Amino acid sequence: MKLSTFTDYNLRVLLYLAAHQEKLSTIQEIATVYNISENHLMKVIHHLAKNNFIQSIRGKGGGIRLHRHPSELNLGDIIRLAEEKSAIVECFGERNQCCISANCQLPPILVNAFAAFYQSLSRYTLQDILLDQQIFTSLPTNISK
Repeated sequence: MKLSTFTDYNLRVLLYLAAHQEKLSTIQEIATVYNISENHLMKVIHHLAKNNFIQSIRGKGGGIRLHRHPSELNLGDIIRLAEEKSAIVECFGERNQCCISANCQLPPILVNAFAAFYQSLSRYTLQDILLDQQIFTSLPTNISK
C-alpha cells in the first residue's frame, strides 16, 4: 500500500506543529520549510482543522497549532482520515467498472488487511514518531518573503 501525498503532507504538518508547540505557525512558513505549494497545504490545513487535529486562528498574528498534545493524536486516526477517499483497488472506488467485482473474493481480504494495518497504526501517536525532536526544531521557522 502506498500512502497518498495528501497523507504525507498531513503528517509533515502535524510533525512540524508538534515540534513548534510554543508558537503559532503559518502556512507560508510550513510551505517554505517543506517546499510544498501553499495551495496544496491549504487543503491539508482545512482537512486537519475540520477533523480537530489542529486549531486555526485567523487574523493578524494568527496561525495554526496542534489542537491536542502529540501524545493524544493517534496515527491510525490521522492516516485513516487522510486516506478516506483513496481507493487502493478499482472496486473500492466510486467509479468501479471491474467486470468481476460481483464474484471476486479479493475485497473482503483487503478489508481485513486494511483493518489490521490501521489497528497496528493505532498503537502509535504523533509523539512516538517525534522521537528526535531536534530534527524538526532545527528546520528554519522564521521565513521571510
